[in-house]
Amino acid sequence: MRLITRGDLDGLACAVIITHHEKISEILLVHPQDISDRKIDVHSNDIIANLPYHPECGLWFDHHLLTSSNRCPEGEFRGRYAQAPSAALLVWEYFGKDPRFTALVEETNRLDSAQLTEDDVLHPKDYILLGYTVDSRTGLGAFEVYFRQCVEWVKTLPIEEVLEQPMVADRVRRLRDEDRNFRKALLEASRLDGNVVFTDFRSEVLLPIGNRFLVYTLFPQANVSLRVHWGPDREFVVVAVAHSIFNRTCNTAVGELMARYGGGGHQGAGSAPIPTAEAEDKLAEIVAALQAAG
Repeated sequence: MRLITRGDLDGLACAVIITHHEKISEILLVHPQDISDRKIDVHSNDIIANLPYHPECGLWFDHHLLTSSNRCPEGEFRGRYAQAPSAALLVWEYFGKDPRFTALVEETNRLDSAQLTEDDVLHPKDYILLGYTVDSRTGLGAFEVYFRQCVEWVKTLPIEEVLEQPMVADRVRRLRDEDRNFRKALLEASRLDGNVVFTDFRSEVLLPIGNRFLVYTLFPQANVSLRVHWGPDREFVVVAVAHSIFNRTCNTAVGELMARYGGGGHQGAGSAPIPTAEAEDKLAEIVAALQAAG
């Protein structure tokens, strides 16, 4: 039995709980678009968590906004779907709310729904800090082996001991060491366009390492961010849009907006792949939509 999930703290928490209750032989980390585009071969004994539904899976958990490319299954299905702070919360409830995972789920809820304080961004600790190290959006490089190892540590160790593991400590050190460079890269690549802070990392050969929420401390006037970087082989541009986690006045339903461009997400955050040839026109449309909504 395989678990197919996403490489972030929500996916990690889902994996911890599911592997505690089910005999999982393999954890496969994929991008949500690969599920929506049916690029992943899914079987009836596979469990999908924190990703769009696939009709061939045996068990499904998700909490993201449903769109035309991310539909709820017709009829009955095994698992659970709801708009919730995290998919891990739904998994935890489904398997009986084991109290050993209460803190993990609560902190995953906070990070995945971005209910964070400025201190969580500037001086993160415990599960929030671990979440930054396991998230591909932080830019720490290949994380598949690291993710799977973290699943085993989090299942058996208190978070203080998880953070002391050499692989984890090394990622924490790199994240902290790169903070100054990331701030500099953000300021150089970002501009304030009305209520939108637009960050364009397409000129970067390697994406800088850093906390994706830091931009909101540097541009407190903005209530929404738009970040772009190249996809594989520069065949498309990855567009990520998110409400500011501090200036909570954005009116855009981000998941619905991204769905218009072949992506998805939820109310406060989402992403889409845009063909390179169409990038400038589509980016201008997205910025205009974000400005119009306010």
